[in-house]
Amino acid sequence: MADLDLLVLGEANPDLVLSGEVEPAFGQAERLVHHDLVLGGSGALTACAAARLGLRTALIGVVGDDALGRFVLDTLAARGVDASGCRVETALPTGITVILLRGDDRAILTSAGTIAALRGADVSSDVLVGAGHVHVSSYFLQDALRSDLPGLFEGVRARGGTTSVDPNWDPAEVWDGGLHELLPLIDVFLPNATEARAIAGLHDLEEAASALAARGPLVAVKDGAAGGLGVEDARLVRVAAPEAGVAPPVDTVGAGDAFDAGFLAGWLDGMPLERGLALAVSCGTLSTHGRGGTDAQPTMEEALAEVGSP
Repeated sequence: MADLDLLVLGEANPDLVLSGEVEPAFGQAERLVHHDLVLGGSGALTACAAARLGLRTALIGVVGDDALGRFVLDTLAARGVDASGCRVETALPTGITVILLRGDDRAILTSAGTIAALRGADVSSDVLVGAGHVHVSSYFLQDALRSDLPGLFEGVRARGGTTSVDPNWDPAEVWDGGLHELLPLIDVFLPNATEARAIAGLHDLEEAASALAARGPLVAVKDGAAGGLGVEDARLVRVAAPEAGVAPPVDTVGAGDAFDAGFLAGWLDGMPLERGLALAVSCGTLSTHGRGGTDAQPTMEEALAEVGSP
């Protein structure tokens, strides 16, 4: 891997997206739905979105030695992501997520497979040295990686690099697993509103984001149709989602990952918090205009066109 703007450590798996009459009916009742098999996994989608924005991006994750694993690696390569550091695991199948879309909501079923198999040992020190920023996706799914992250992040920061984490949902709903101790080593923390409240243990979103930021990181919260919220050095900023002239969403799969990539691209380029949040919200919104997580990911030119002049 050449020198990188962004190294993503996280999951890479297919998403099977089902829409239509997706409520299951047991008793062997059959219902017809529409399906798309697309690239999934927060790590893979964030990496693709960042590459689309022009960042030199690589992903390190684990896939199985199977057709789904080959689909993942081929799709990453086609999207401009260096996946040469991904490990192919022979003892586990590639993980897969089934997403049931219903209006503006969705249910998610995941078979973990290789999703939780990434280890600290899979991350070469040579690759880390060449990475300006290291992002970890789906913290609560990274069963084999979590305990290695404090040492890994300390090394990244000692070399002058920066770090970020998107926690994503905690299937156990414990909302810690070492994350609270890791927060001081995180430069940018990227939860959604529900996750921020759960991790902070506070119902009010602004209070929750501020409490998390008080532990050290800049906090950028994905707040759905309300846009984005950021806290940096005790200063809180809100950016509304676009309203007039915006096409209705096709689906919201991967919108949060596009938000992550947009915010990191802006932050790494030195954008102030307000503009970086606006870029993130633009990327997340535009990504909803196509099916799956990658089809409508914007270029930097497209995203900035929605943001406007500084």
